[in-house]
Amino acid sequence: MSPPGRPKGELPRSAQRGGISARSATEARVLRAAPWLVAGGLLVVWQAVCSLFNVSEFIFPAPIAIARSLIQYAGPIAVHAWQTFWTTMAGFAIGVAVGLSLGVLVGSSRTIYSALYPLLVAFNSVPKSAFVPILVVWFGIGTVPAILTAFLICFFPIVVNVATGLATLEPELEDVLRALGATRYDVLTKVGLPRSLPYFFASLKVAITLAFVGTVVSETVASNDGIGYLMMAAGSSMRMPLVFAGLFVIGVMAMVMYEFFAVLERRMTGWAHRGMTAAA
Repeated sequence: MSPPGRPKGELPRSAQRGGISARSATEARVLRAAPWLVAGGLLVVWQAVCSLFNVSEFIFPAPIAIARSLIQYAGPIAVHAWQTFWTTMAGFAIGVAVGLSLGVLVGSSRTIYSALYPLLVAFNSVPKSAFVPILVVWFGIGTVPAILTAFLICFFPIVVNVATGLATLEPELEDVLRALGATRYDVLTKVGLPRSLPYFFASLKVAITLAFVGTVVSETVASNDGIGYLMMAAGSSMRMPLVFAGLFVIGVMAMVMYEFFAVLERRMTGWAHRGMTAAA
């Protein structure tokens, strides 16, 4: 017999909550496992295609051949990967500093926004590989062109996102704050910048991947170190598994840094992602 006040056949609320929690936990486990399952499936299909059709390693190396190259050349790969990593981090750090400063400047003033934004868009439309020969003439072959290329390719998303976060501050909210005695600096530091944090951290995830692209592009043209140089050297000697091993290392480094900033974003801007946090 059902207790008074509960419709016949209805489960207790504690049981309902338990069922919802169990489903949420299952969904969370599936979401965490999904990328690994997809990646594993792609590797299996890749290996099967290469084995069934007897694809030459020179054309398209199989995952097993790439893994053998990773093990065989682990020492040189680690040295070149470290060079690429710290070069990318240096260019990325400069990009964050410059991008954040320009974003605040552009987003906090409509006049500056109108004056600088078209120039920034025009600059960003120029392929960054076109700057590498110029940087080589100015600074020579080596690390400096790679750092500057990483900076040039990664700062623009930061500028755009920070400027967007500041420029979309509601005029009504700003008017209320000014009526309450807040200065323009107070509005910027206490409302504008905190409100722009989700935009800023989103831009970091994009910028870090672009920074790796800029570094590797420069290393393939104007460097004697780094994964880009290793890939060019391996390609010139027809060692395609080593070339794909270099691609794998770049992808892993970029993915790790992307996930690092994603975790940092969730911790620093959890208030802006309540729905996602609850789902996770």
